[in-house]
Amino acid sequence: MRQPYQILAFPYKKDDNGNYLYGIFCRGGKTERWQGIAGGVEEGETFLEACKREANEEAGISYDAPVVELKSICTMPVVNVTKDFLWGEKVYLIYEHCFGIDATNEIITLSHEHTKMEWLSFEEAKAKLKWDSNRNALWELNWKLINNKLDI
Repeated sequence: MRQPYQILAFPYKKDDNGNYLYGIFCRGGKTERWQGIAGGVEEGETFLEACKREANEEAGISYDAPVVELKSICTMPVVNVTKDFLWGEKVYLIYEHCFGIDATNEIITLSHEHTKMEWLSFEEAKAKLKWDSNRNALWELNWKLINNKLDI
């Protein structure tokens, strides 16, 4: 059963010039919404396990790809994610825990959840992302990568 938590993950790699690129994904529908990989946390799963599972399900990223846990955590209305008060009216906000995933050696394959994916620079990705929480997490990941601070 799904728990009242969410994960958000951004694949990253370097281009031929040594610059970082970030994978962002488009959810189709009436309007395009660009975001990182996002999904729920199942019962008994850690946030890290959920991140790896969602990255594999939505982008074909292998379970052994290196993951960077970010400090970025946001809240969002439960009805924006599940369309209903799935866990009762006392759970009206859910927390989203964020990650980066080194996709240097990965071939991205999209699931049915996304219509397209693009590798973009930090500034290009930031400009396309729909939600502030995605932009904040991407900023943190970019800062950690360019400053070689993955361990903090």
